[in-house]
Amino acid sequence: MKNHLTPLLLACASAAALAQTPPRPLACTDFDRYVNQAWEERTEVPPSRARIGSFDELRITGDRVLEEALQRLVAQAQQQGTPGLKLLAVYYQSGMDEAAMERQGLRAAQPLLQRINALSRDTLSALLGEMAGLQIDAPLQLRVGPDTKDQTRHALFAMPAGLGLPDRDDYTRDDANTRRITTAYRLYAQQLLRAAGVDADEAAINAVLALEARMAQATLTRVERRDPQRVYNPSTLAQVRELAPGFDGPAYFAAAGLAPQALHTQSFILSQPGHLQALGAAMAEVPLPAWRNYLRIRLLDAMAQVGPAALREARFAYQGKAISGLREAPPRSEQVIRLIGGGTGSEPLGEALGELFVRERFSPLAQARSLQMVADIREAMHKRIGELAWMSEPTKAAARAKLAAMVAKIGAPAQWRSYPGLALSSDDFAGNRLRVAAWHWQQRLAELAQPVDRQRWFTSPHIVNAFAAAGNTIVFPAGILQPPFFDERADDASNYGGIGMVIGHEITHHFDDRGRQFDAVGNLRDWWSSADAAAYRARAERVAQLYSSFEPTPGVFINGWQTLGENISDFGGIQIAFEGLQIALQRQQQATGKAPALVDGHTPAQRFFMANALIWRNKMRVQALVNQLRTGSHSPGRYRILGPMQQMSAFAQAFGCEKGDAMVAAQPIVVW
Repeated sequence: MKNHLTPLLLACASAAALAQTPPRPLACTDFDRYVNQAWEERTEVPPSRARIGSFDELRITGDRVLEEALQRLVAQAQQQGTPGLKLLAVYYQSGMDEAAMERQGLRAAQPLLQRINALSRDTLSALLGEMAGLQIDAPLQLRVGPDTKDQTRHALFAMPAGLGLPDRDDYTRDDANTRRITTAYRLYAQQLLRAAGVDADEAAINAVLALEARMAQATLTRVERRDPQRVYNPSTLAQVRELAPGFDGPAYFAAAGLAPQALHTQSFILSQPGHLQALGAAMAEVPLPAWRNYLRIRLLDAMAQVGPAALREARFAYQGKAISGLREAPPRSEQVIRLIGGGTGSEPLGEALGELFVRERFSPLAQARSLQMVADIREAMHKRIGELAWMSEPTKAAARAKLAAMVAKIGAPAQWRSYPGLALSSDDFAGNRLRVAAWHWQQRLAELAQPVDRQRWFTSPHIVNAFAAAGNTIVFPAGILQPPFFDERADDASNYGGIGMVIGHEITHHFDDRGRQFDAVGNLRDWWSSADAAAYRARAERVAQLYSSFEPTPGVFINGWQTLGENISDFGGIQIAFEGLQIALQRQQQATGKAPALVDGHTPAQRFFMANALIWRNKMRVQALVNQLRTGSHSPGRYRILGPMQQMSAFAQAFGCEKGDAMVAAQPIVVW
């Protein structure tokens, strides 16, 4: 039979064919190698990448689509038919004009640099607030979002930020990798200070590191921050003043843009009160020269990628080479696309990039088929909840209600943003970065007085990612609804093994160890019986212990507690995606009267698992891998294949695996 899955199936089939071990033993011993060995042997990580894999290859493809479209957009004004596309053309043009970036130098940063130079103890709080309003993390980050315990209203969140080293523990670790990165950071900090006109000596750098270390020690660990109750601490301005006397709350929040009348009525959600308390003490005690240098470093680090070449090169030497192991910088156009809106996808002009991408690469058919997959996988989750032997009926009823209330966003928003009041310059990339940040922050502050719109998009549609978002919402941008994750022309088995598993993963996120603590509308509220909660925690602990036993690179293990939410979501996601496939196949058989045929000699079940292994394949530089293991919430791709599949009887049945095979867990772990 002719089908449209040829590239995916050929990749999987060739991997099996090239393997030296017969298919069943290899599939049952190491399914990652069974599917991906040939690809791994012929693939090298490009010099400008920290890793390469299915996600990365799709991102590269998407960036090329955007690059070509952006070039046409700049050259042909008639294509700039919406406010977002007009702004996008100007922003992109300014980022590609490297000669203008050299001419501009640090002009955009000069007003803040002058205020830092004149810093006094009395002006410190206001200066920190001003920088927070420009999305410069030093050393607090402000965010407006739905109140964690009342999803109908917006709240103002304050959380720690502004450390130069990758992780709080890097200030106390003493191993070769940490020493290497710290040495690189010291050099980078010195380069930034010189760019600011300060020829800092070793003592000055030591003072900055000591200030950062002081703040790091007052910061919760990554595992501790995963507890939503622990990071939800509503506080009034009076309580902030009592907690941190050295921190002038009114001056800080006023400088960050809060209206005077809101200062005494607005509540603040502190993610880490202990950090704010330590910050207040540091603001009163740390010598001002150390504060000045710290703020210069934070400002110019935030501006380095949009500044002159010397700053860009200094930042790449630290962030790109030292931390991620890159050998050369990515292409300029790709860098500009990422800076405009290619990070988390929540950047203001990211939606305009998404508008351009959707125009090029997303169809109504793709959206309709994706919605059907969401419906099938949601139905499978509903069925699994009913079959859980460890959960009581009242908790099952609440879980089903939460599942039914989940909002799915597919592809792109129904209406594009208009960006009122935002104006950009075609020859001032650094200035544009500050203008966009200031505009965006004012838009977010205005939302404090508005109810939450659950249908609103906060993710750019071109992003190659998917999200379990606030308000019991799941989001699948058009960027990830592309081959090899999803092909609107392909058969169900590969689509459910690809994007279907991602859909199942995001659904399960709302039931992982953190997500399960939120109710049907997304409020942080305990809807579990104590016995069911204890049974859940026991299963979650087994997942954490399993992943903590994995050693991706010698001497560095996965932190099973740090990655627990992602691992539980992988466990549940692949289960309900597979069961969603059975629903789809049954519907197809009822419609055609025919059982599913083999494709390239593989059953639908086999193709499902092969497609799933294909999307997680990747190769990483050791520096990037170590950084992910220390700071990331995801397990490396190899263990996203092996860990979940080992637990599934459907996998063992599909490939004829037997008890005792490495791909068959002796005591399977079932959470969902």
